[in-house]
Amino acid sequence: MVIFAGSLGFFAGVTLASLANAQYSATYLPSNAPPTTEKGQTGTNKCGTGSNQTSMCQNAYINSVDDWCLWAPPTPGPGQTIGETEQIEVSWCLKDGYGTRLIPDGAISGAHFVITPDFVQVTGVGDLTRLNIPAGNDGGGELDPHGADGNGNPIGGLVFSSAFGQLEQIFEWTNFMANDQFCFRACKPGSDMAPTWCQHIYDEMGCEWNMPANYAPGVFEVCQGDSGEPMGVYGASTFHQGDAATPAAHPRPSSSQCTTITSVGNNVLVTSLPSSSGSSTASVASPTSSGIRGSTISSAAGRASASSAASSATSSPTATAASANSNGASSMGVSVAGLSASGMIALCVLCTVLGSMLAL
Repeated sequence: MVIFAGSLGFFAGVTLASLANAQYSATYLPSNAPPTTEKGQTGTNKCGTGSNQTSMCQNAYINSVDDWCLWAPPTPGPGQTIGETEQIEVSWCLKDGYGTRLIPDGAISGAHFVITPDFVQVTGVGDLTRLNIPAGNDGGGELDPHGADGNGNPIGGLVFSSAFGQLEQIFEWTNFMANDQFCFRACKPGSDMAPTWCQHIYDEMGCEWNMPANYAPGVFEVCQGDSGEPMGVYGASTFHQGDAATPAAHPRPSSSQCTTITSVGNNVLVTSLPSSSGSSTASVASPTSSGIRGSTISSAAGRASASSAASSATSSPTATAASANSNGASSMGVSVAGLSASGMIALCVLCTVLGSMLAL
């Protein structure tokens, strides 16, 4: 009977391992991903390029301190907590070009990217209500490639990374989201320990228990780090949610060789603009070689100069129009913003003529 029971355990283990491997038999890149990868998927994996604030793209990226994405609800509202929308989340990214929504500039107030031998992760804080997560009472929730039905949360969500070399699909990852805090870990593909380092059974424990790290606001950095200890594993024992006693989080792993940057953003300001029906619609403006395309702009590196360019490109009345003076130029609504040298000379001649006429 002992031998028989052992055999059953062996075959059960083999079966479970086979099922786990079967779940990840398909490997994609963004360029060859089909429209959907799981039954019941509400978004798409064929996302194209650019960005769109109504995108239903379900491809996320975690590449570097200024190039990563988060999962968040597709629509706002008090009922759109992570726990209630985990199956339908969409990708919000810092960088343009993935076919996703953009994380609005200024939404992230601190980000810490750590590269370890076993995983990369980004942790931080911000105003994530700008990603449709309700304010106040959302304690957060967890997203991972498994989910209750094995199809992932979100269903069909794919994660890609170039942090380990060439861009590749990440099969083990975990992302916790609250309205003011986030953490996202991508575990090294091909490692037998990847499921352990990216454990997904502690969905009620939050970021700082699952991923002890730096969450300080006002700092944007990339560091080399130790892997530390896998979440929930304490020596020879493993904690499970619901156990009588909940252990403390592991100590924060050590890190070194940190490099800071001033901020993270996408050089594109995402704003809510009133539509003709009175509701808010998202608008994205992006820089072009000749100026600014779109209705509103902002640059993470040079917000002031970009705002001036936007005013010129849209002929805004708040542009540097000629002020009221004796030459009468302001009464003609002349704007000098963006004029060439020859245009400035012509304007000066016009002003001289007008001055002479007024003197008469």
